[in-house]
Amino acid sequence: MTLEYARKKIIFALDVHGLDDIDRWVEALAGKVGMFKVGKELFTSCGPAAVKAVQRFGGQVFLDLKYHDIPNTVAHAMLEAARLGVQVANLHALGGAEMMENTVALLHKEFGNDRPKLLAVTILTSSTEETLRGVGIEHPVQDMVVRLAKLAQNSGMDGVVASPLEISLIRAACGPDFLIVTPGVRPGFAALDDQKRIMTPAEAVKNGADYLVIGRPIAKADDPRTAADLIADEIVMGCK
Repeated sequence: MTLEYARKKIIFALDVHGLDDIDRWVEALAGKVGMFKVGKELFTSCGPAAVKAVQRFGGQVFLDLKYHDIPNTVAHAMLEAARLGVQVANLHALGGAEMMENTVALLHKEFGNDRPKLLAVTILTSSTEETLRGVGIEHPVQDMVVRLAKLAQNSGMDGVVASPLEISLIRAACGPDFLIVTPGVRPGFAALDDQKRIMTPAEAVKNGADYLVIGRPIAKADDPRTAADLIADEIVMGCK
């Protein structure tokens, strides 16, 4: 694996507060990461302008809004996301098969094969067995992740967002071509923060992750560009 290929696997989480911050971070990390994640906080603050700000610097966008609503509402929300020109967008697999199927059908009708990659969130990386029991889900986390990944695949989704600890299980259930985007990744030099089910970047890629969502280990580093380089180097070395 080359360093350039390793960098393309890194999605930097733009957990910032305004357009000026976007410009600063995207300009600083251009060429160091493969994509930029625009999440709920930033999109609520800045709206579609956040996506356009990334695109001005030639950056690719993962729009991480995790839609979960009635099927028609989610399908049309994802359609608007696609019209923004993002490369990846997501929804919650817990919304069910009809919600996912309607989304895939509508975007395929509008964009054909040029539509964004569509991901389904399985179980959030901050969730534990206790978390699930608290909302009435008695199945173990890993069982739920695999169940939701298979449901997403059968509904036509391109992949899932899942903890790195479930990568091998998803690969076994869904095959090699199903995308796995992995948050909850922490290099050795970074704090765990609020993530519960984690793995190092090298371990995650070696186990089969296609992309790694990484925010604070880069953003909080004294030198974010160097931190991004260290993560890419770790991926390369770990996959030799």
